[in-house]
Amino acid sequence: MTGKTTSYLRDVYIVDGARTPFLKAKGKPGPFSASDLAVNAGKELLKRQPFSANELNEVVIGCVMPSPDEANIGRVIAIRLGCGKTVPAWTVQRNCASGMQSLDSAAKDIAMGRHDLVLAGGTEAMSRAPLLFSENYTSWIAGLTGAKDWKGKIQAWSRFRPAYLKPVIALLRGLSDPLVNLSMGQTAENLAYRFNISRAEMDQFALESHQRTAAGQDNHYFGEVQPAFGSSGDFYLTDDGVRRDSSMERLATLKPFFDKKFGSVTAGNSSQISDGAALLLLASKEAVDKYRLPVLARIVDIQWAGVDPAEMGLGPVYATHKLLQHQKLSMDEIDFWEINEAFAAQVIGCLRAWESDEYCQKNLGLKSALGSIDKSRLNVDGGAIAIGHPVGASGARIVLHLIEVLRRNKAKKGIATICIGGGQGGAMLIENVSEV
Repeated sequence: MTGKTTSYLRDVYIVDGARTPFLKAKGKPGPFSASDLAVNAGKELLKRQPFSANELNEVVIGCVMPSPDEANIGRVIAIRLGCGKTVPAWTVQRNCASGMQSLDSAAKDIAMGRHDLVLAGGTEAMSRAPLLFSENYTSWIAGLTGAKDWKGKIQAWSRFRPAYLKPVIALLRGLSDPLVNLSMGQTAENLAYRFNISRAEMDQFALESHQRTAAGQDNHYFGEVQPAFGSSGDFYLTDDGVRRDSSMERLATLKPFFDKKFGSVTAGNSSQISDGAALLLLASKEAVDKYRLPVLARIVDIQWAGVDPAEMGLGPVYATHKLLQHQKLSMDEIDFWEINEAFAAQVIGCLRAWESDEYCQKNLGLKSALGSIDKSRLNVDGGAIAIGHPVGASGARIVLHLIEVLRRNKAKKGIATICIGGGQGGAMLIENVSEV
């Protein structure tokens, strides 16, 4: 079952997985909370297993902004899935790679022999990101409630200013880097400038993402997507952000969003703000044998890297380099790739960095370029520009879909890699070990 080269003391297998449709945010709270989404995916996933939910050893969930009612959302999800009080559960947060971090955390526990069967993945309801009161308003409220008599309360009221009521949009704060004072979109503009990426190139990349996702849906290539059912009887079957009528002409009409005067990054060539969840079952060889589980893939290695937060989109360049170096592999030995499409400029920037002798010599310490990726083997069924990018779930989604791509094409090795707000990158190497 293995073709050995692993970073783990014990082999770690992915035995199954499922995700919800990714639902585009529409300017108001979506139909599901983050835990609702994970429970929708998890129920279908666990229903088809030969073991019960309380036989899991652990649940690990990535989520960036759970609601106030979902503290330690991993535990909330585990209990709602019927795992019972004895199954421990916890939550991880590595910004855009939280879903991949959950897989890494679960894999390490299995590799060291602590657990044999773990449910891991990520979830996010970005449409439900809250509006917050400003610091001025909360300080004023504290003064008002702390006043000991009516005179104190009158004085507190006299200090009130209508501007205090201006809300803080948590989503915008969360998609900004406090260290460099740039939004994620502005960091994409930095890459467009550095690598001389034209607006037309970005729009063409975005168009192809929509076209590939639409074709993938038509060909039933998204078998991992399970219907999501709401409490009021509503249901959702597919990712709803795919624009089948997208064209270069339509994309060209959109104005730059992050640098309105000089920029070229638009809503059309950026990932979509979405709600969604993706969960995977990870198992040791012992659990595979015990429950006679079908093996989809083996996790070979995961590597993380840090980069300049102002160029956070280049995180995959460094994480992938570390991964290939650690495994003594070259880029052309990888059969298929999933790079999360935070922005078209970000993916194109990574490709150009890998292909540049100068960049790789200066930044990766190589003698020449790391290599190039055949575009026919990259994001073959589209990516986050068309599908959506619920930040807690995307790292798990790209791994889950990469498994499907490898199996469909009877290919062996695949890398899923993702950029991370704050200046990091993550990369996972998986190997198809299913019967093909």
